[in-house]
Amino acid sequence: MHFSVLFFASVASMTTFALDNGLMRTPPMGWLAWERYRCDIDCKNDPKNCISEYLFIDMADRLFEDGWKELGYVYVNIDDCWASMERDKNGRLQPDPNRFPGGIHRLARYLHDRGLKLGIYGDMGTHTCGGYPGTTLDKIEIDAQTFADWEVDMFKFDGCYSNALEQELGYPQMSKALNATGRPIAYSCSWPAYQGGLPPKVNYTQLGQICNLWRNYGDIQDSWSSVLSIADWFFNNQDILAPAAGPGRWNDPDMLVIGDFGLSMDQSRSQMALWAIMAAPLFMSNDLRTISSGARSILQNKMIISINQDPLGIQGRRILKEKNGIEVFWRPLLNNASALVFFSRRTDMPYRYQTSLKKLNFTTGSYKFTDVYTGQTDVLKDSTEFVVSVNPTGVVMWYVSAPGKLQYHPYFKGNKLHRPAYVAEENAFPRVFL
Repeated sequence: MHFSVLFFASVASMTTFALDNGLMRTPPMGWLAWERYRCDIDCKNDPKNCISEYLFIDMADRLFEDGWKELGYVYVNIDDCWASMERDKNGRLQPDPNRFPGGIHRLARYLHDRGLKLGIYGDMGTHTCGGYPGTTLDKIEIDAQTFADWEVDMFKFDGCYSNALEQELGYPQMSKALNATGRPIAYSCSWPAYQGGLPPKVNYTQLGQICNLWRNYGDIQDSWSSVLSIADWFFNNQDILAPAAGPGRWNDPDMLVIGDFGLSMDQSRSQMALWAIMAAPLFMSNDLRTISSGARSILQNKMIISINQDPLGIQGRRILKEKNGIEVFWRPLLNNASALVFFSRRTDMPYRYQTSLKKLNFTTGSYKFTDVYTGQTDVLKDSTEFVVSVNPTGVVMWYVSAPGKLQYHPYFKGNKLHRPAYVAEENAFPRVFL
């Protein structure tokens, strides 16, 4: 097996705004309100769960006190429906005074005092998706400066109520405006999700120069079918998406819904494993005040987090799709290591999948593996046949390590990491680390 790497020129003209903010060298981690709490503004009847400063203070306290922050979950991100319906007399956005009586700046200070970071939401259009004031082209600079004045650490820029031309102008302009404030603000742009997620409409080279992360696809829902459809889209298009990702620039398949209502424990393990393989941002959208011990153990799994946060920042790939419903995913990691995921699409019973590392195109040698969920360790020769029992809609995930040198990888030339703007691959089994 081999990689055939083809380079293609970008099909779109590029406007260059170097992001150059030094942020998010590994995928960001934290908590985001939207999937679990949506646009609940009924604080009279639902005070614990409405979009208010109290909700974000509660979640910040949980991150700070319950061991999340130490694992890397440091962002607390406000999504839609936080703003007043009117800008202030100076044309600035302002929070709803009843739900955010202390203001956004005081909330940011509360988080910063606990070693956490605050994210906020806006929209490249006349209105946000929830109907609140948007950021039109003439408001970009003032809104960027407002967020900087509030000491916000991350900004998500949605795209409702705007057209393709406005987006083409506005997303790069906001990147430039955020940089101009002098405050490091990580920038999440939803531009590709509004243009179908793929070239030629989406220019991933340009995105990597103006955004730290970007939403490529539709919103996640609290269901296994939603998680699976998102994973399928990302891996079906991995030849385009994987080369675009790297330190400071990430594909974002959307939130982790582990700990909510729609996933079983096996499906929760699957989402965590697949998001780690994808080098995806890990933004939980759940209730950290009531989360179960099972969901917590998945989200706080140190080995999976270390895989997700690997400094090389290479997005992993699906390398096998078997007729029996088993799929195999692989991601190269620092120090000649890699991660393997065996995933079952089956819905009947545990499936005993037999293979060898040699069949998975590992080079000759002995390898140590650790099952990241059970902690089991063992040593395998590349030629040794083994069996993994994979539960329906579940995964077995291994961290694989062995001494030696990097044999071959298409993104490496000499000792330097190289990612083309677009890569097409034939017979795309990975040559992994020896």
